[in-house]
Amino acid sequence: MSAPEETSSGPTAGAAAERRPRVVIADDQELVRTGFRMILTARGIDVVAEAADGAGAVAAAVAHRPDVALLDIRMPGTDGLEAARRILALVPGCRVVMLTTFDLDHYVYAALAAGASGFLLKDVTSAHLAAAVRLVDTGDALLAPSITRRLVERFASGTAPAAAGAATVHRDLAPLTPREVEVLTLMGRGLSNGELARELTLSESTVKTHVARIFAKLDLRDRAQAVVLAYETGLVAPKGR
Repeated sequence: MSAPEETSSGPTAGAAAERRPRVVIADDQELVRTGFRMILTARGIDVVAEAADGAGAVAAAVAHRPDVALLDIRMPGTDGLEAARRILALVPGCRVVMLTTFDLDHYVYAALAAGASGFLLKDVTSAHLAAAVRLVDTGDALLAPSITRRLVERFASGTAPAAAGAATVHRDLAPLTPREVEVLTLMGRGLSNGELARELTLSESTVKTHVARIFAKLDLRDRAQAVVLAYETGLVAPKGR
């Protein structure tokens, strides 16, 4: 699986000054939790708690207030999707990344709509795992992989299985300026801030300002919800339409 390029892969001379995201890992397989913890710790990311099921993940997130929660979708009892909903409601500012063995798990659609910042396959490389955590910690989303874009398109086009309880994002685009609508449309097509800047002939700092205002006006958690919204409102049409 392709993933965001790592911009800070492992200890460097400036690592001491680098932000150390705080992470909770939830997976019913101990070896997966142990492996992820070792990888992240070695790359300057603090794993503050682990859990073997969804209920434990929620309790750990409430207790430790992590920056990022890595949640397996399929866990006994409270599954990862329900855990994601609860964590996002109870721990403001926490980002959720879903972990899955399957690249077409239908629960991912609901997870993205509920506010998850993306998902990773469990066979992700160590470099990409750390890069993904740092990426969502900055407020971005794991939308670069083609698999994720396909999931969002299927969710937005109505071809994905129904997901009970999925949150509905704000649909009223009236608060946006014409430029912000343009930025949201391009975000829906998967453009990064750098690509947006080149496309619109703007500085990257100006693009970031537009993106921040879009999030604030539409009460969006991050880019994942912005992309879902762009499809749901028809700003971007799923392929095949």
